Amino acid sequence: MSGTPDSPATPRGRAQTAVVGVAILLGITVLAVGGLTATAGSIVEDGAASASATRVSDDFSTALAPDSGERETTVELASGTVSVVNRSVWLLDDDGVVWAGHAGAIVYADGEHRVTGFAGAVVRSDKRGSRAVEPSRIAPADGTLYVGVPVLNASGADGVSTGNHRLAVTLRADAESERQRLPAANYRVGVETTTPAVWERHFRERGATTTRRDFDGDGIPSVVASFEGERTVHLVVHDIRLDVGVGR
Repeated sequence: MSGTPDSPATPRGRAQTAVVGVAILLGITVLAVGGLTATAGSIVEDGAASASATRVSDDFSTALAPDSGERETTVELASGTVSVVNRSVWLLDDDGVVWAGHAGAIVYADGEHRVTGFAGAVVRSDKRGSRAVEPSRIAPADGTLYVGVPVLNASGADGVSTGNHRLAVTLRADAESERQRLPAANYRVGVETTTPAVWERHFRERGATTTRRDFDGDGIPSVVASFEGERTVHLVVHDIRLDVGVGR
């Protein structure tokens, strides 16, 4: 039975069907290539942001080191922001607060990538989670507890953003240290943080038990680490005057 002039059984119909089939195939191919291009672009952008976060982590570790004296660290940024935020550290005994410091934190953020330098530690966060890439200087040893805390006195901008330009953020630090030896007691250390799980793991690795507490009622918890037994404390406060500015 012969088909109508435009039916699939006729040469003309078969030609039209072939053209439609090729058009659909081309459309699917274009969509697939477009999806691959978008995925590749995201991978490249994420890789660049990850590399930047790695460099910033190293730079923060250098800038916030407890060594006395002047030093200058330049953080090269292609994207993202650097800002200074309020964070506190507490040292407590059975009677209450022995020492408290508004230590401050310096934060780099670029999409899902975030690097925070605070209380001697550097914490890196991304889609895989948060982890400490530089440990704090809070640790027990031989019946003592060493508490080394950089206190960040920041001047200059509260935050800088790259916008659409490459920037060099200069971190100028002039560190001075104040040392105290405190008598034996049952001490706890509280660290205010938006990544409490990281600090809990960190302190537990150092033999502490941990709880959470909001000391100042601002909604940001503090991880409170308790170290077993009475210990003398070596409290070393590193006063770091940090000048956050933009270099070119």
